[in-house]
Amino acid sequence: MIAVQCKNFSALQICLSGQCFRMEACGEDRYCLVAAGKYLQIVQNNDNILFECTQEEYDTIWKNYFDMETDYAKIINGIDADDTYLASAAAYGKGIRILNQDLWEMIVSFIISQQNNIKRIRKCIRLLCERYGEKKISADGIAYFDFPTPQSLACARIEDLYACNLGYRSRYVHETANSILHKDIDLEAVRKMDYKTAKAELLKLCGIGTKVADCICLFALHKTDAFPKDTHINKVLAVKYPDGFPFEKYGGNSGILQQYIFYYDLNGMG
Repeated sequence: MIAVQCKNFSALQICLSGQCFRMEACGEDRYCLVAAGKYLQIVQNNDNILFECTQEEYDTIWKNYFDMETDYAKIINGIDADDTYLASAAAYGKGIRILNQDLWEMIVSFIISQQNNIKRIRKCIRLLCERYGEKKISADGIAYFDFPTPQSLACARIEDLYACNLGYRSRYVHETANSILHKDIDLEAVRKMDYKTAKAELLKLCGIGTKVADCICLFALHKTDAFPKDTHINKVLAVKYPDGFPFEKYGGNSGILQQYIFYYDLNGMG
C-alpha cells in the first residue's frame, strides 16, 4: 500500500467529474477503479490517500494516471482575482485532476457519452466490458473486466451492441472499431500529435464531433489546452463570459479550468 498526501486530490470529485466512467465508490471513503488493465482501490481521509498497490505499480501506472506530479494549486492560484466565478468554481472542484487515460477507451467512452448522462454511460460501459472485455482476477481475488479491444468490438454484431444499451451509438462504436482495426486511424501516431492535429485526426472517426474530440484530447492525450463545450459549458460561457473565455490568459491550462467550471455547474453551484 502506498500512502500519499495531496491537498488537490479528491477521489470523490474525480469519480463524479464526467471524465472517468470506471471509477466508483465501493465503501465509505473507498473507491474502486479499473484502468490500464489493472484493478485499484483507493481509500481517502481528507488529504491522505492510500493506494492499495505496490510501489512499482504506483510509480509505473497510477502516479501518471492521476497526474500526481502536476501542481494544481499553482494553476488555481494563477486565476485572475477579478474573475470571482472561476475562482469559486476552482475552489469548489479543487480535488479534480485531469487523468491520463487510455486513448481507445476514451474514444469509445465519449462516443457513448453523446446525449447521455453519467449514470447511463457507466451502465453502458459496464455491460460492454462484461460482454466483450477480458475477465481478470486482482491480487486480492476480485474479478474485473478489461476494456474491450478494437478487434472484439469490430467483430461484435451491432444488435448485440444495442443490447448493451448503446442505442444509435452502436453503429458509431462498431464502425470506429473497424476503422482502428484496419489502421484507417493509427492510434500510436495520434498519441504523438499536437492538439490541433490529433483533434483533426479524431474527427475522421464515425460518431466523433468537435466536443467529443476535445474530450478525448483532454482526458486521453492530456492536451490541457483542449476545452470541450457541452450544454453546461456553453451556458456558463454565455452568461459569465459573453465576450469570450480568456484563453490567452490561461493557455495550456484552459482544459483544467473547464473541468472546474463543468463540475461547478453540474452540481448547481454556479
